[in-house]
Amino acid sequence: MLWQLPYFGWFQYPFRLLGTWFHEMGHGLTAVCIGGDFKHLEIYENGGGVAYYSLEGSYLPAFIGNALVAAGGLLGPAITGSILIASARSHKSSMITLRVLVGLMILSLIIWIRSFWGIAVMSTFIVLLFVITLFKNRKLEVITILFLGLQSVLSTYLQLDYLFTKQFERDGTIQISDTQAIAENLIGTYWMWAICIVLISMYLLWKSFQYYIKK
Repeated sequence: MLWQLPYFGWFQYPFRLLGTWFHEMGHGLTAVCIGGDFKHLEIYENGGGVAYYSLEGSYLPAFIGNALVAAGGLLGPAITGSILIASARSHKSSMITLRVLVGLMILSLIIWIRSFWGIAVMSTFIVLLFVITLFKNRKLEVITILFLGLQSVLSTYLQLDYLFTKQFERDGTIQISDTQAIAENLIGTYWMWAICIVLISMYLLWKSFQYYIKK
């Protein structure tokens, strides 16, 4: 609701950058999973970002690898959000997940993040989440995990315009979108893959909430 109201940009902004982190980490970690190299990522003041990777040494053909990496960034927030929401079902799993998330943020800050805004926003989240873990309060940790999970999933909603975009301009250079990258490496059109990403994200969200509320 806050995203639809004016004058709440100050509240939206850090979570918009967090959504960018989920997105770019999705690209980079997908590259690592298929045998490639995650070089570094950058997060910009306007909420955009980019992940630099190499598929040298990948055990998959280049066209499949590039398509998977492109999809990894688009599905990264939905997958992460669904895991966070499902883990909030019990105190033990939420406690473990919160600490794993903090650890991953610290790891990304040390190894991969190479921009001022990325360092600033992720350092802030690391400190806040670490302080929450110190309280060892069950309800607080569960609420935190649910909130971050929902924020992660909703960042997919924020990138709907990008999903249904064929190309865009960055620093005076025309670049293709992730959905167009999938289409060029596989088959179909960018809007076809955008619909697939949206449907998969909705399914993951539905299943995670279904698991969370199951008796």
